[in-house]
Amino acid sequence: VQLVESGGGLVGPGGSLRLSCVVSGIFIDAYTLGWVREVPGKWEFEYVSFIREDDSTTYLDSVKGRFTISRDTAKNTIYLQMNNLRPEDTGVYYCTKPPVRGRGTQVTVSS
Repeated sequence: VQLVESGGGLVGPGGSLRLSCVVSGIFIDAYTLGWVREVPGKWEFEYVSFIREDDSTTYLDSVKGRFTISRDTAKNTIYLQMNNLRPEDTGVYYCTKPPVRGRGTQVTVSS
């Protein structure tokens, strides 16, 4: 499986970004996939959101109501819509089909 992320960038507090992850090697509707992030200074990965085969979703408490995960099976791509971004959302976001991760995309929220 290969996972290629895009869509990161620099945005001010309250702004929005949409991350994309193009998946190859598997059909995304047959597996649980999601997003994790590496937060500066924490030296660990936080799970952000996952979408399962049955379309159910989970979210990190701090992003509930602001982030939305979705998938497009025709494009074999998953998305993370991030609204009302906060400085603490800054980090490298990785698309994952555990235990495999992509190379990540940097999200920076700063004024």
